[in-house]
Amino acid sequence: MMTTAELAQVLFTTALQPSDALSPYAIRAAVDERLCACGGDPARCAGQVAQEAGDHPEAYARRMRWALGAVAGAYQLAAA
Repeated sequence: MMTTAELAQVLFTTALQPSDALSPYAIRAAVDERLCACGGDPARCAGQVAQEAGDHPEAYARRMRWALGAVAGAYQLAAA
């Protein structure tokens, strides 16, 4: 089982945007798809997050806050 932080890092690397109207299902599907693209290794996604943080520090915190909130909601509903 992945932590909320790991799930958020994976979501961070997807093309989804905070302005998109996203269902919990769409968020979980995007995380699953991206994790598969990273070979099932959340550390590979984390490397991409680090690269983005270095390249775009002004947008990093805002996007990570969104990703954390989005996965917390999407996976809380899935567990209920």
